Amino acid sequence: MPYLPLGLFALLGAALAYVVRLPCRTGGWNDQVSTYQNFCYTDIYPLYFARHLSEKNPYFANVPFEEHVEYPVVLGEVMQVIAWLARTAGDVAAQGVLFYDVTVGLMGICLVVGVLLMAAVAGPTRRWDALWYALAPAVILAAYINWDLVAGALSMGMLLAWARQKQVLAGILLGLAIATKFYPLMFVGALFLLTLRSARWRPFLVTMGATAGAWLVVNVPFMVLAFDGWRRFYVFSQERGVDWGSPWLFFSTYEWPVLGSADPSVLGTLTLAVLCLGIAVLTLTAPQRPRLAQICFLALAAFMMTNKVWSPQFVLWLVPFAVLARPNWKPLALWQLAEVWYFFAIWLYLLSQGGVDRPDLGIGDGTYFTAVWGRVITIAIMMAFVVRDILRPQHDLVRQADVDDQVGGVFDRAPDRFTLLPSPR
Repeated sequence: MPYLPLGLFALLGAALAYVVRLPCRTGGWNDQVSTYQNFCYTDIYPLYFARHLSEKNPYFANVPFEEHVEYPVVLGEVMQVIAWLARTAGDVAAQGVLFYDVTVGLMGICLVVGVLLMAAVAGPTRRWDALWYALAPAVILAAYINWDLVAGALSMGMLLAWARQKQVLAGILLGLAIATKFYPLMFVGALFLLTLRSARWRPFLVTMGATAGAWLVVNVPFMVLAFDGWRRFYVFSQERGVDWGSPWLFFSTYEWPVLGSADPSVLGTLTLAVLCLGIAVLTLTAPQRPRLAQICFLALAAFMMTNKVWSPQFVLWLVPFAVLARPNWKPLALWQLAEVWYFFAIWLYLLSQGGVDRPDLGIGDGTYFTAVWGRVITIAIMMAFVVRDILRPQHDLVRQADVDDQVGGVFDRAPDRFTLLPSPR
């Protein structure tokens, strides 16, 4: 069984990710030019001070609204616990470094756990596919920008629990994942569509009940006791304008008609709705029921491509689902190249922007937006291949070894109960 070597490879990936940010840890955090030139930016260290974690508790802090922690409650409480540990370090600067080190240690553990869970989810014929999550270049570069690996581990745990038909546990983990980062909400739609096709309603409803229950358990206390702090994430998400990495920023920068002037929240939501409708039609008309990982990947990719912000660390969301959906190395490698180019391009671009204003060290609009569109195009290529595999299941690499759906749980080998077209099977 490859679990031990995969765990060691994941530890190697976690260590390499730490090395990537060593130039900042050893003194570059307070110098934006140095941070961007060394490609070692992270939210972890500056937010310890900007969100008053050195002296106050998230959500309950008596601070201006815009200075509250702008994350869902699970992440906020992870930050809280680590901040308690960091405050024992003495002077404030040492506290910030300890906060970073402990956070990175936790993220490294989450990466190892996520890789091992992904190997279990992939099944006996594809366990080594988890190596992509352990050592993909973009994963190593982006691992410690933010706290996203926590949601990654919870999402992989949810998939494994669903695959093992432990619906209550799957729901609890999904609820906690949504209370950590918002993107796992897209998996609810994937489960619903496959439930609609297979009519496996009881497992779906049990999972959704557990999801809602877990989300409420961790959120309601903060909603009641610290409502302003709790709602900061949701207000911030709604009011945030078009931001780095998003195709909408390209349209806005070059003042495209409609696309560059319309509200990105409305336009992004409408575009996502259209793509989700397409995914629904595909799910209900495919000659063979799609695999759960395929629909999760398509839904998550659609969410990322239409969002008004696309931060470098969002690659951590997609890697395990992209590999589970279609473990073909060529499009994955092409996408990784695009993600690596974007990782370097965003920091070089920020060098030339206001606040730093060093165009002699950075890149301009044209070069930066080649990186933005590189990600969009390579992910669209992967989506197209997944759609082809769904329409022509004989091309699906996962199904070559007499596998139907290694992640499907109750969907695995389930007969069709509802389709929009007559099934040939």
